[in-house]
Amino acid sequence: MATLVEWVEGARPRTLPAAVAPVIVGTGAAWPLHSAKLGFALLALVVALALQVGVNYANDYSDGIRGTDVRRVGPVRLVGQELAAPSTVKFAAIASFGSAGVVGLALVGLSNTPILILVGALSIVAAWRYTGGPNPYGYRGLGEVFVFVFFGLVATLGTLYTQAHRLTWPGVLGAVGIGCLATAILVANNLRDIPTDTVHGKRTLAVRLGERGTRGLYVTLVVIAVLAVGAIAAWWYIGALLALVTLPLAWRGVRLVTSGATGPRLIPVLLVTGLFEVAYAVALAIGMGL
Repeated sequence: MATLVEWVEGARPRTLPAAVAPVIVGTGAAWPLHSAKLGFALLALVVALALQVGVNYANDYSDGIRGTDVRRVGPVRLVGQELAAPSTVKFAAIASFGSAGVVGLALVGLSNTPILILVGALSIVAAWRYTGGPNPYGYRGLGEVFVFVFFGLVATLGTLYTQAHRLTWPGVLGAVGIGCLATAILVANNLRDIPTDTVHGKRTLAVRLGERGTRGLYVTLVVIAVLAVGAIAAWWYIGALLALVTLPLAWRGVRLVTSGATGPRLIPVLLVTGLFEVAYAVALAIGMGL
């Protein structure tokens, strides 16, 4: 039976910045509109975290029963390492998605944004279908699209919409930047897993692009996130340039990825990229408020 520590590791806490950052930027985009609401932001944060944990447990379950996780490097795999029964991990995923749904409905009701019910339902279905079901799109190189759309555009703009009841171009550009950094976390993870994914027939985008192409994709995503800051500063809020103080963190991730590191040596990239995403989000939100 898995211990509490192993269950926490199975939730893959290094990926949680991808849930926190879009809520920060969405709230930051609502701030200059005099519409920022801390209570709604906290509810959106709970929804995002529950979805992220649900995705991670669902991936653990689906990859585990397919045998993809048997010889992985990196975080704990509850099913693949036979630390927990597949049915238990599946229940944990469903419970996480259910929690996200309940809190999401409360947020929709309080903010009077019923259109987001459909968006939330699509998010849960997409999260499960990432590696679950008979034809998971994560095995066809589309995982990065899911992360960019749902942990970038949807999470950021959904947060903004619940608070301001409108979308703005700075919010959209901020969502693009956050989506790129969330996707960069997945790209770094899949870069590390290229050997095992290739053996088990998991055709992630990293497997399709190869190591060189995947390293280039990581760098491209970071560059786009930085350019998004420049665009926000040039046309709307000069204070957005505050986000550039986080560039040393970005450089650490880029340096590790472009160094040719493989296997366990790539694990620190997940932590560095996650820290960069959160720092970028906080600085950008404050900059837009200024």
